[in-house]
Formats: sequence, structure tokens, C-alpha cells
Amino acid sequence: MPPKVEKEHLNVVDIASSDDDGDAQTVARKKASSLGERQLRRNISSPEIPQSSGPITPPALPSDETLDSRSFWKAGNYVIGPTSKPALLEGALEHARVHPKFLHSNATSHKWAFGAIAELMDNAVDEIQHGATFIKVDKIDIKMDNSPGPALLFLDDGGGMDPVLLRKCMSLGYSSKKSNTTIGQYGNGFKTSTMRLGADVIVFSRSTRAGKATQSVGLLSYTFLRRTGQDDVIVPMIDFDISGHWAEPIIYSTHDDWSSNLKTILEWSPFSLKEDLLLQFDDIGPHGTKIIIYNLWLNDEGIYELAFDDDDEDIRLRDEALREATTKVLKKTVELQSHISYRLRYSLRAYASMLYLRKFNNFQIILRGKPVQQFNIADELQYPKVVTYKPQVAAGSKECSVETTIGFIKETPTNVSGFNVYHKNRLIRPFWKVKSDGSVIGNGVVGVLEADFIEPAHDKQDFERSSLFVRLENRLKQMVHEY
Repeated sequence: MPPKVEKEHLNVVDIASSDDDGDAQTVARKKASSLGERQLRRNISSPEIPQSSGPITPPALPSDETLDSRSFWKAGNYVIGPTSKPALLEGALEHARVHPKFLHSNATSHKWAFGAIAELMDNAVDEIQHGATFIKVDKIDIKMDNSPGPALLFLDDGGGMDPVLLRKCMSLGYSSKKSNTTIGQYGNGFKTSTMRLGADVIVFSRSTRAGKATQSVGLLSYTFLRRTGQDDVIVPMIDFDISGHWAEPIIYSTHDDWSSNLKTILEWSPFSLKEDLLLQFDDIGPHGTKIIIYNLWLNDEGIYELAFDDDDEDIRLRDEALREATTKVLKKTVELQSHISYRLRYSLRAYASMLYLRKFNNFQIILRGKPVQQFNIADELQYPKVVTYKPQVAAGSKECSVETTIGFIKETPTNVSGFNVYHKNRLIRPFWKVKSDGSVIGNGVVGVLEADFIEPAHDKQDFERSSLFVRLENRLKQMVHEY
């Protein structure tokens, strides 16, 4: 859809760290000399009154990429050039700045790539309350720097994000999810998960709020920030009003600003033409969000960390799959290694099948074109028993009761054991062995429970080790003994 106006404004925001509505300050920002135009720092909550200052020229950095720069665990090892401090606007307060290296260090909270993918699935599941019926996860091929490469696609048909919500999504620490049922709560998952999977991500979202239909594009590019020597996190964004028959650019300040920031997106994204950029909305429909993560990380051997060729209907974690193959040879126990408790380590389809405790009524996870069949291991237990546990929560808190289904695994070696602990329907600890290694007590015993009374860690792969967690662990040990 061609826009009505040719000279358009692209909103560029500097990521602010905020947990509250509307507290990001509108301040002046800089532009890399290679781009040659002005970029603005924006108020992310109310992007109506932009202000600008003269350009600040960062140091030029080499643009060639090495294996270290393409490997996630080494991507933060680059030299920081001299930084320039922008002059404060009249009446503006001093504030903390966020260096691009923080994007990388922040993403290291995800030790496991599948944990990062699960974060993005959670965002779509939270959109069920806004009408979402699916989340598609797939591999697509894109071309960057005239070289083809794989990219990760996430597409949902939820409520989408309007310009304000997209800016909050791109901000550090902000979360508008206050519900007791939504999985997301820290306001950090989008940044940590996307940056853990690849160096760059582009987001397309359509939404209707207060009778106004909009579509927005945002680019979070570690490659752009690193190669142009930025010393603050800058996120270019553009917005369109699509309430009529055309995609009308939403102008916050000047046409030149819009054009400057559009140029940044086209230069550093897989879409070098505005027409190609707008075509990305075609498969979103009237509302929803599309996320494309590209420049995916490599492992230490220079191979993509995620494997797409081993199974056309799955995404594999390459290093874990290779380690698993070796283990099969050493243990000679094919039956044990084929059990879901092992496959979920390297198979996204296996992990996604157990990721949510309750089966969805009108929602599907579609992985590489094929729906994921949800699996609750409690349905597969022999001699199941339901044990009720009433944790001693803080004084004044509402008393809660937790039901744990416990039983023996069917037709599987007794090495498989442990508790699958969920929080707000989301799997946090799979097959948690509460007994010490070497103990034969509890072999073959598996349990399932939902523990909403304890808080998960930020990567949602473990729980915070609070006194409530310790008491739960002791109670589960007792359950195994009694069973």
C-alpha cells in the first residue's frame, strides 16, 4: 500500500530504562556520520513533541565481521571508542544512558536458546485475551550484504501494538502486563530473547486502538549500533495510519526526520526498498505482530547455533543434538534417549509440546508449518496420585493450595524421573530431580504441578531461591518418599 505522503518521519527512540508509564524524558540524540542525518531521542510513552539538536559524530568503526563477532558469547568483545556526551536541552535532567553493549550483556541471562524462543511464544500466548489464535514459528531465508542466510520468523494474530505500545516494547524494564494470568511481567523478555537469538530484529505490528488503525515498524539492530560506533541504544521506528484506504505516514516532527529514519531501517534491515518493507504487512492481517530475527548467532565452530536441516518440521539446538548423538553411542540406550525428557533439550517441537500445562481451546503453536501437539505427561502416568500442598505464604496473603499429580512413567527406563513445575501455565523446570544424584529413591517417579506462589527467574528457566522455594523442594522430596 503506497503512502499518501512521500517525505515522511521515522521515529527514532533511545531505549530508556523504565518500569512506569510515561517517565522517559524527551532529549536530543545523535546520528552516525555514515548516515549523515539527524536522529532523535524520543519520549517513548507520548511520542508527540520531538526535539532535536545538532549531530554528534561517533568514531568510525571497521565494518568487517569476524567469527568472534558472529558468536553470541563473544559478540560483546568489541572496542568501545571515545564517547561524546550530548548537550542537555534547557531544563532537562541528567539521566543514565544505555550503551549498546548492554543489549548483549542483558541477553546473556538466556543460557539456553530455546528459553529465548519460549519468551517470544509467551508474548503470543498472552495475546489470547486479545483474540490471538496462533503463533507461527518458522525459518525463512533472507539476503543481507548480498549473502543469503536463515532468519527466525514469529507471527501471531493478536491485538498487535500501536505506536505507543511498540515503543514500550522496545524500552528496557517496561511492562504493561499487570494481570495475574499473563506470563510476561518484567518488561525485558523481548530484548533479551531477540538479542540472544540473533544480532538484529525487525518488528512489524498492526493494531486498532480507539477506532484508529495503525501499522508500525521498529528496528533493534546490534549490528547497526556496533558498526556505526553508537554509544547509546537507538531504535528507528516508523508509523502509519491505515484507517483509510492508504497507509498515511504519522508525522511527529518533520518530513526530513521521517525520511532520515526510514533510510536507517532500509540500510540495516533485509528490506532495502520501502515497497518491500510495506509488503511485510500483507500476511499479518488486520491485527497482529511479525518478528524477524536475522544475523543469527553462530557457535564456536562457526556454524549456526540453531539447526534447520535435520528435520523439516522442527528446529534443533545443534550443540545439544550433537552431544545427544554421542551420548547414545556411549550409553547404548536408544529408548531412554528418545524419551521427551531428553528430546526437549534439543528439539523445539518436543519442548513446545510441554511448554504450557493446560491445552488451548482456540490457539495453536505452528512450528515450521505443522501444529504442535500439546503433551501433558500427567496423562501418561501409571498409578497416579494427587497430593495437595498448602504452602505457608506471607502473612496477609491469600491462602493457596497446590495439587501435584505424581506417578510412575510408563514403559520407560527408571532413569527418567523428576517434577515438571509450571508457573502461570508455563513450564519453568522440566523433570526437576529433587533427590540427590546417585539416590535410587524416586527412580521412575514423575510429578506435575503449577506453583504460582513462587517467582520464576528472569529467564523463566528456574525459580528464585526463596524460602518458599526451599520449602517446596523439601515437600516434593517428602512426596517422593511417601509415594
